Amino acid sequence: MSHPTPQLDLAEIEAKLSHSNLNQLPHTKLSLFLEKCIEGVGRLTSWLWLFLMLLIVGNALMRYFFNTNFVALEELQWHLYAVGFMLGLSYCFIHDGHVRVDAMAEHWSMKTRVWIEIIGLSVLLLPFCFVVFEYALPFVQRAYRLNEISPSFGGLSMRWIIKSFILLAIILLVIAAISRWLRCIAYLRGSRARTLSSTSSESL
Repeated sequence: MSHPTPQLDLAEIEAKLSHSNLNQLPHTKLSLFLEKCIEGVGRLTSWLWLFLMLLIVGNALMRYFFNTNFVALEELQWHLYAVGFMLGLSYCFIHDGHVRVDAMAEHWSMKTRVWIEIIGLSVLLLPFCFVVFEYALPFVQRAYRLNEISPSFGGLSMRWIIKSFILLAIILLVIAAISRWLRCIAYLRGSRARTLSSTSSESL
């Protein structure tokens, strides 16, 4: 007789580990679609860490056993780390894995946390993303126009590719922020609807 395989609910586990409980916010159709896109990018990006680990081991073996190294592979190692970190920002955000001041937030009501989340997204995160994007765009364009290469002999060419990941990371982070903003609004609307419903029941 076969026993059913237990299923892990990652969202529930993350919510229990975090005091914020913002992962339990209701979804809208758009927020669900946006987060699925980020999930897909995040899962693809996770394979970079395996490749990076193999690259680090390979570089170390060549250096210690064959007394040689390739500058291009050394630079690729740094670039992969940067790409994994930048593309992981949005994935970390939708899973609420970033640092929060939970010592204060755990004493607030859920509605208060949601309002602070909306203010933080609208006043801090989204404007920050737009400023970074505005400065990063000419940075990438200049590297592409000049066909910038590594200053090291034997280094990588087309440095605009690694620099363009700054733009992609910011776009993904904006998408994650919009998704969280939509979920916060959905919670407040649901909370208001529940309040009106309970008020109507009491009046009857």
